[in-house]
Amino acid sequence: MSMIKSALEIALERTKDIKADPKALAINEARQEGKKLAGEYLNAPDEVDFAELFSKIAKDKKEYVREGAFDVFAARIQLPLSTLASPETELAPLAAGLKALNTVPFGEKKMQAIFDQLGGFLSQYLEDAKRVEEAIRKQYAPRLKQKEQEMSARMGRPVRIDPMNDPEFAAFYKQNVGQMRAQYQDALDKAKADLAALCGKKPD
Repeated sequence: MSMIKSALEIALERTKDIKADPKALAINEARQEGKKLAGEYLNAPDEVDFAELFSKIAKDKKEYVREGAFDVFAARIQLPLSTLASPETELAPLAAGLKALNTVPFGEKKMQAIFDQLGGFLSQYLEDAKRVEEAIRKQYAPRLKQKEQEMSARMGRPVRIDPMNDPEFAAFYKQNVGQMRAQYQDALDKAKADLAALCGKKPD
């Protein structure tokens, strides 16, 4: 209990320091404003003119509003979890939003080039993910059939096993898909770093 209390006291002390520092509080509020602005835009990209709203932000807090908005946009650039996803459609509003945050001469063209590559990159990921899943299922099929036969013999009736409900298959699947995702994630992180540089975002 004393350890929990100590941790709580430390957290409160840090919060107290932030509240006591008007500049830190203003920076935090500006970042939150940027996140809110980006969120509202992504909820209705066809109705909200993000570039216009961002252009009206006061100069003294624009840098931090930009940081907050960038974090929201960047967080949405991720590897698809479903093969039904449409990378190009999902990337379009993110590209438009990030272009409004550009701080580099001709940066918008560089961003467009990055997003063009990302569209093909994520589509390729979906194809590879489907191919890997099919290969995993095919490779595991004999083992799964053996398990079904053993269970059918024990229970006296035909048994069918959903591969994803089989712990052994789930672990095998996670390991192989995880390796592929890790390779793609490294490339995706590099693209995000390039976008961050174009938006004047300092490394965390």
